Amino acid sequence: MTEVLQQGQSHTRKRRDYEAEVLMRSATYAAVLTALILVAIKAGAWWVTGSVAVLGSLIDSLLDVAASSVNLLAVRKALAPRDHEHRFGHGKLEALAGLAQALIIACSALYLVYECVRRFVLPRPVENGFVGIAVIVISIVLTLLLVRFQRKVIVKSGSLAISADELHYKGDLFMNAAVIAALALSGVPRLSFTDPLIGIVVAGYIVWAAWAIMSQSYDQLMDRELPDDKRQRVKEIALTHPEVRAVHDLRTRSSGRIDFIQLHLELDPSISLVKAHEISDEVELKLLREFPRAEVIIHQDPAGIEEIPALDKR
Repeated sequence: MTEVLQQGQSHTRKRRDYEAEVLMRSATYAAVLTALILVAIKAGAWWVTGSVAVLGSLIDSLLDVAASSVNLLAVRKALAPRDHEHRFGHGKLEALAGLAQALIIACSALYLVYECVRRFVLPRPVENGFVGIAVIVISIVLTLLLVRFQRKVIVKSGSLAISADELHYKGDLFMNAAVIAALALSGVPRLSFTDPLIGIVVAGYIVWAAWAIMSQSYDQLMDRELPDDKRQRVKEIALTHPEVRAVHDLRTRSSGRIDFIQLHLELDPSISLVKAHEISDEVELKLLREFPRAEVIIHQDPAGIEEIPALDKR
């Protein structure tokens, strides 16, 4: 019976993985296409307005093209099948893509700060503000559609790379709203300074988004444990089996969209090896229902046998 359930679980997982991979690839293509469209219309808006806030938005979209292109290549490689040199797959490429995006985004913020300071020193009036506002509104609509699609992909796949992409496009939404405020206020007498001022605020937000992306990517590359609530849930599920006496040596990490869960089960020392294997399979099935994107490795220990102390007995 357990073997039949495992086969059914494997078939369901393969179908789910295939659907997630198709969505992930589609999300990367959609991000690059959207960024290219935004670059084209924002370049025209900057040309007719001369707004440094619009310039900041244009620079961000240019870097979005670069970041999303890196993401496209990384996701394509991360989804490649495992091979003899990469037994755990290529999921860490998603984290590397996240770090690359964070670096690109941070550089865009530094350049924007430079332009804002220069505009404070050498003020320049914003022209044709209504044209700029119309273009930014179009940008917001396109970005909203992209973010909505990316959110759907993240729910289905749990992809770090798509999550990082979504985060900085969400930042674009706030930035574009700030640009509209800059264009509207800079035309008011004695408020022309708002254009570079809001540009600096936008730069600050870009830095924050870059830091958030970098933190997520760094944690995954360093094999940080899953959050405490998830670890506790793993223990609770394992202990629901009536023949599991205790759980120890729980170790977890993530690689791309896959979570790896390792744990030791303490079982009755008098049962057979076959029985211990059956119990482990049953616990594994329960864990996979709760964590469908996980790979679970279980070691069986006879209860009451003292082991050599491990690094982490939690």
